[in-house]
Amino acid sequence: MLCVIEFDTIARAIRLANDSRFCLAGSVWTDDLNEAYQVSRLLEVGIVHINGYGDDDNTVPFGGVKESGIGKDKSLYAFEEYSATKTVWTRFEPMPFDN
Repeated sequence: MLCVIEFDTIARAIRLANDSRFCLAGSVWTDDLNEAYQVSRLLEVGIVHINGYGDDDNTVPFGGVKESGIGKDKSLYAFEEYSATKTVWTRFEPMPFDN
């Protein structure tokens, strides 16, 4: 689905984009890559594409924010979502007591 909304300032565009329950991905189209990078940092989404859409790679995290998912899939970040770490300390000999 593509949603197109007219805006008059970059700040308004960011507010409109972030005013959504679903925030899997977004894209920024511009000739000004510095501006695109600044906008990408302000968008509340899991994935930002700049001057393109649909690029994917199994070595980078995939996932959204808000109601578009909790956590990340793919890449090494996925291990954190599907595992829990635990530390167990075991002493096999009783501690000596100075009596």
